Amino acid sequence: MPDRIPSTARRRALLALCLAAAPLLAPAAHAQANASWPTRPVTIILPFTPGGGTDIATRLVAQRLSQLWGQPVLVDNRPGAAGNVGLELASRARPDGYTLVAGNVGTQSINPTLYTKLSYDPNRLVSVTEMAELPFVLVVTPKLPAKTAKDLVALAKAQPGKLSFASSGTGGSPHLSGEIFKAATGTDMLHVPYKGGGAAMSDLMAGNVDMLFASVLETAGHVKAGKLRALAVTGTVRSPALPDVPTLAQAGITGAESGSWVGLLAPAGTPKDIVDKIAAGVKQVVALPEVRQQLVEQGAIPVGSTPQQFTELISTDRKRYAKVIVDNKLRAD
Repeated sequence: MPDRIPSTARRRALLALCLAAAPLLAPAAHAQANASWPTRPVTIILPFTPGGGTDIATRLVAQRLSQLWGQPVLVDNRPGAAGNVGLELASRARPDGYTLVAGNVGTQSINPTLYTKLSYDPNRLVSVTEMAELPFVLVVTPKLPAKTAKDLVALAKAQPGKLSFASSGTGGSPHLSGEIFKAATGTDMLHVPYKGGGAAMSDLMAGNVDMLFASVLETAGHVKAGKLRALAVTGTVRSPALPDVPTLAQAGITGAESGSWVGLLAPAGTPKDIVDKIAAGVKQVVALPEVRQQLVEQGAIPVGSTPQQFTELISTDRKRYAKVIVDNKLRAD
């Protein structure tokens, strides 16, 4: 009768063969798993309360990504500490592509300098894609006798320290936009911080402060209703939502560009092919005519960048805002 039990030598040979094949089989299995991603719901942590520009843009893109991938893409609002709570949660998530986080210029380019100690390591998150640019617009109360940005500068220079600009809070991007404007124009204006953009907007429309840098999303309706006067948008191109409003450069003010953007990040260690697949998906979604139109109506400009382009944007803005924060001795903690 043939021996059906492998000898010790044969067992060792089979074990050696399996061990030799394992390194070859593992990458193939890994690649196959990533190629089929996602096979279950994807969660995007939103580190702010619902209703803001970052939240609205993210939800619009998430809805279309869900249709594209055939899996639910859920938005989970986790506000707190200017976005740091949500970022910390995302930085500790499993790096498998199923947990992402929406960031903006505040969380990624301002907070690392504004806060002396973060509760998480920013390097524990990798850039995926910039979904959209969220430009600001410089608006003034109609009571102010300034019809253009240059009129405003002339008025501010004639009354040093008298004109006031509101913001949603010290150290936020609207505040820093005002500081950048002051530095670029050589003007002296009083900063009046509020606990949120809504309160700042209300006081501006009441005429209690003179001006405000705020997102197009927040201001376009008030401008079109005649409750506020828009002097310039702070980005490099005009806003499709306010096509008649010039950029600061077009209005004769150079070196004062600012604003925000919204993008996706993932926990460090997320496979590159998954990161690239997410970025490609976002690019495809924001290029859809109906999505572009919805983003434009919300005051956003669709982008859909590569991970490398988004990394460079964060780095450039971080250096720029760090100088403003240091020059003005700003601290949030």
